[in-house]
Amino acid sequence: MGEEQQNPELSVSKETVADMAKVSNALSAPNPSWFTPKRLLAIFCVINLLNYVDRGAIGSNGVNGSPRTCTKNGQCTSGSGIQGAFNLSNFEDGVLSSAFMIGLLVGSLVFASLAKSVNPFRLIGVGLTVWTLAAAGCGFSFDFWSIIICRMLVGVGEASFISLAAPYIDDNAPAAQKTAWLAIFYMCIPAGVALGYLYGGLVGDHFGWRYAFFGEAILMLPFVVLGFVMKPLQLKGFPPVESRKALTGVDTAVSEVKGINADDSTGKDGGIMSIKEEFVDQSSKGPSSSKCGFINLNQLSRFLKDMKVLLLDRVYVVNVLGYIAYNFVVGAYSYWGPKAGYSIYHMKDADMVFGGVTLACGILGTLLGGFVLDRMTSTIPNAFKLLSIATFLGAAFCFSAFCCKSLYGFLVLFTLGELLIFATQGPVNYICLHCVQPSMRPLSMAMSTVAIHIFGDVPSAPLVGVLQDHLNNWRKTALILTVILFLAAIIWFIGIFLRAVDKFNEDSEIPITIADNSNITPLLDEKIDERTKSSIRT
Repeated sequence: MGEEQQNPELSVSKETVADMAKVSNALSAPNPSWFTPKRLLAIFCVINLLNYVDRGAIGSNGVNGSPRTCTKNGQCTSGSGIQGAFNLSNFEDGVLSSAFMIGLLVGSLVFASLAKSVNPFRLIGVGLTVWTLAAAGCGFSFDFWSIIICRMLVGVGEASFISLAAPYIDDNAPAAQKTAWLAIFYMCIPAGVALGYLYGGLVGDHFGWRYAFFGEAILMLPFVVLGFVMKPLQLKGFPPVESRKALTGVDTAVSEVKGINADDSTGKDGGIMSIKEEFVDQSSKGPSSSKCGFINLNQLSRFLKDMKVLLLDRVYVVNVLGYIAYNFVVGAYSYWGPKAGYSIYHMKDADMVFGGVTLACGILGTLLGGFVLDRMTSTIPNAFKLLSIATFLGAAFCFSAFCCKSLYGFLVLFTLGELLIFATQGPVNYICLHCVQPSMRPLSMAMSTVAIHIFGDVPSAPLVGVLQDHLNNWRKTALILTVILFLAAIIWFIGIFLRAVDKFNEDSEIPITIADNSNITPLLDEKIDERTKSSIRT
């Protein structure tokens, strides 16, 4: 009779074990999603393109405009664009560009740290929301300080995407095409800036500079919605999103079973506890519960340790130092290029010319760099070789271009220079992603972004503005700026001789049990194992 009374209890225990087994199988299976790797790459490319359309638009003559000027006779012009509307000097105009970068720097560190405790895909959705509202705010700005604040917020919004998108792409790209996929993604930087010149020139001249920002916000809005509607994707090196919720459910189930049948062996050392331990292994290394208000002290400690690892990694440091020098020049080119071209060669459509050259060279050069590195076999030493050679030759062509008196000679030489310069985008980011463990990739990308901006194009825009105010000669200013590209080539050349280890397949700090599949199969696998499907359905 006692055994018959225990049968219902045993049946409940078996059902509970079966439910927990389903949860375990579901977590260990690839994430079924309509978004295949190629679709994810396409979506991220469009978002990245819009980010840099904004950068190009604010640097275009149609949006940025020209300052108010007065002749000795007392005749004054009202100026045009942002400079004319707020009567900005070249230095203040350069600060406008740097304000965006300040928001990007702060946001990159914040979002990279939050990725340890919040699903990175959701963070991208939050960041794009901030970006969209801030872009619209730029259109409504009423003075210098209001647009400065809005530009900072645009930078904060972009930070979530810049630091987290590349690791997702690196996870899902085919092994033999990782650099090519990264090159396609980073191709959107020069392409976006170039389209921004064209977009800013057309919209600014025909409708006014404010409408350029309104248009950007409208174009980004669908991706904001997508960031919150789409099921969050898992990132390699981080615990599964569902693990914490699943652990709570397991604790409840185990308590019920223990209450029903305390003597059941499965409640001690059997299947239930082993399944629970799997979840504990995953979640115990996740975010700590030791918090003080909004500050997670353990998370801060982990962040400082990770920072120490990055700063002691010679490969990472040399790569970023070269990237800083490179970005110092490229950032100034993108912001002051149309004005320099207009002044030196009297280009009537400087936005269109620089936009067209940058668009063509950005697309071809970036793709070429990625495919060449894959052909060479994607390794860190090979990436340094490609970086140093391409940058040195590109610097030589650009320097020769600004020495040339003829407009056509300038265009030919500058086109060749930009083609080589943009070939660096895939290799330099490949090194950032592969010289660190998977769980540190968001921080690696964030710190790279912080460094190249805070020491690169943040100071370069206002410094070049000050230099031009002093020299009043755009040709000399451009030549002095271009010399720094040779320094970037020398720094990357040093990287060839460093001992480099590709850590992409190294274990992260998270034990590989349930999350191990992220190391084996793409996170957006197009073909899900039928046996896994049936186990989830039963």
